[in-house]
Amino acid sequence: MHKHNHHHSDSSGRIALAFFLNVSFTVIEFIGGLLTNSTAIMADAVHDLGDSLSIGSAWVLSKLSEKSATKEFSFGYRRLSLLGALINGLVLLLGSAWVLKEAIPRLQDPVMPHAEGMLGLAVLGVVVNGFAAYRLGAGKTLNERVLSWHLMEDVLGWVAVLVVALVLQFVDWPILDPLLSIGFTLFILSHVFRNLWVTGKLFVQATPDLALIGEIESALLAVEGVGEIHRLHLWSLDGEHHVLTAHAVLQQAEDVRGIERIKRRLAEVLSQYSLEHTTIEIEFPMEECRDQTGNQDA
Repeated sequence: MHKHNHHHSDSSGRIALAFFLNVSFTVIEFIGGLLTNSTAIMADAVHDLGDSLSIGSAWVLSKLSEKSATKEFSFGYRRLSLLGALINGLVLLLGSAWVLKEAIPRLQDPVMPHAEGMLGLAVLGVVVNGFAAYRLGAGKTLNERVLSWHLMEDVLGWVAVLVVALVLQFVDWPILDPLLSIGFTLFILSHVFRNLWVTGKLFVQATPDLALIGEIESALLAVEGVGEIHRLHLWSLDGEHHVLTAHAVLQQAEDVRGIERIKRRLAEVLSQYSLEHTTIEIEFPMEECRDQTGNQDA
């Protein structure tokens, strides 16, 4: 237990460091974007704002996950991450709309940004985001790995700004700045819409993985003594931790020992899938299912 808590504390510390680095640099980006008159830097600032929100919510949830479930929050606090993802998506939508409003008119009348300032911020961006990605990449948790990938995207974005800033040192092509900012923003929006779609489905408790639920149903039906599986539901707390409930109808009436054997085998099957919570109700062959109002008959 002590070792687990130590690793959890290390993970929380790495996420906290990445958050403070990212949010501090996001503020610098917004100021730098205004001072250099660069919409590309402003677009990347919006991108980093989204990453700051993601890292911040991951950090808060990392701390909240240490709390035990309560009577009021019987599944714990993991589902709060969906609320964080929704807020994050809406903030990025507003930020992206603002960047596009600023950048698109500049295509017709491009303004030369301060290339030297862009270059300095780009170098700083590669260093800060690269260091944060390196720190999170050393972690073992899924949270850390996902966030490190986001930060590596930021590094690549700053490499693009660096290249444009270098080009602008030698040629007078101010249109590169709004083109880059629009490219960044469209990239952000593609991720935002996809994430909002996934988050929305999880909010309404859609099945998170159709292939997985089919595999689980087949595995349960393969248990000796089970004749039918119905009222099978798979939903997710946060996209990673799933909950499963089902009714298992016996092929024939069993005594207590037979039922215990089947229940043990069902538990062994489900243990392969790393599910957060599972509930299996055993029904006898001629027993009327007490959940007659459900929409799913499988």
